Amino acid sequence: MSDGVRLGVADELLGLLKRTETEPRRDDQLDALALAVAADLPVLLWGEPGIGKTAGLMQLAADLGLPLTTVIASVHEPSDFAGLPVVGDDPAVRGVAMAPPDWAVRLVRDGKGLLFLDELSTAPPAVQAALLRVVLERRVGALTLPAGVRIVAAANPRGSAADGWELSPPLANRFVHLQWTHDTQVVARGLGGVWPRATLPRLDPERLPEALAYARRALSTFLTARPGLVHRLPGSEQVRGGAWPSPRSWEMTLRLVAFARAAGTSRDVLSMLVRGAVGDGPGLELLAGLDRLDLPDPEAVLADPEHAPLPERGDLRQAVLDGVVAALADRPSRVRWDAAWAVLARAAETGPPDLVVVPATALAALRRADWDVPALIDRLAGTVALSRRAGAA
Repeated sequence: MSDGVRLGVADELLGLLKRTETEPRRDDQLDALALAVAADLPVLLWGEPGIGKTAGLMQLAADLGLPLTTVIASVHEPSDFAGLPVVGDDPAVRGVAMAPPDWAVRLVRDGKGLLFLDELSTAPPAVQAALLRVVLERRVGALTLPAGVRIVAAANPRGSAADGWELSPPLANRFVHLQWTHDTQVVARGLGGVWPRATLPRLDPERLPEALAYARRALSTFLTARPGLVHRLPGSEQVRGGAWPSPRSWEMTLRLVAFARAAGTSRDVLSMLVRGAVGDGPGLELLAGLDRLDLPDPEAVLADPEHAPLPERGDLRQAVLDGVVAALADRPSRVRWDAAWAVLARAAETGPPDLVVVPATALAALRRADWDVPALIDRLAGTVALSRRAGAA
């Protein structure tokens, strides 16, 4: 067998190795990336070398049917993104055009694609500055990237990057930051020939107006209550190179919440995205606010104490019970007093009974002299007594 034939057989095996299948399988990382891409927000994947960031992008591009254009940011000059000056016939009249690189021309010609800016944390500050316009304004030289082009970047933490730099705050604040980690089961099954399939979120057309109204109400309510989080530039250089709150990143969060609402996205995926836009602290506070936004109205609970929905999660159920007691305190009446006790009794029977102790104590303190103690309070007496004995012990 000649060397040429042997190489041909080797190439055949290499081709077989590249043939893999995909399957619908829940993968929060891929779901978060796909939703951010659908929302047309620049995404930055952070992960150690060899973790599979590039492979994930290749899989996403293939599944979405988008041509993938990879640009290694660290090996380019600032002019590769800002454009190379080209002198025309009469520069005094026409000016000097900034010619874009060939990869930008291809993206404009195709009208769609996935622009992958790799090794972002090894790009020097001058290159990062040139990338600002690409990421925010989608301009490369004199060209504007079409709406069908999505931007995703990848970076290694400074400690594991070759000659790594911290991301500049202006550039970092233009991305949704996602921590990319490996899932042992996904890797094992993928090496067996089957990888999870990346799919764009399915937006319900009928829910779009409600999703937008929900997102606007959530962000407006939250930032009105927490004005100090509208803009908070971190003091640490390392933290500045990640996600932090600013009007720009809150605007990205608004888009993420609206898309997640319209798509019925899981809380875990929404949490990854929101924290990736404004940081862990502000993101978790907003998520807690979103939970409260979905709580039933205390007045509706008092109006139908036997059938009104009560949340399963303990913290949310506690918030509803506290809201019922507060609603009674605002508008006390004998009928509402009885209804509040009915709510507490049902909560004690359908969930952790210790959650009822504090609201029951507060409710008892609101009793008027002419209000009889309801008979159903006996259903709570054992719970309250047991909780108090446990607390004393």
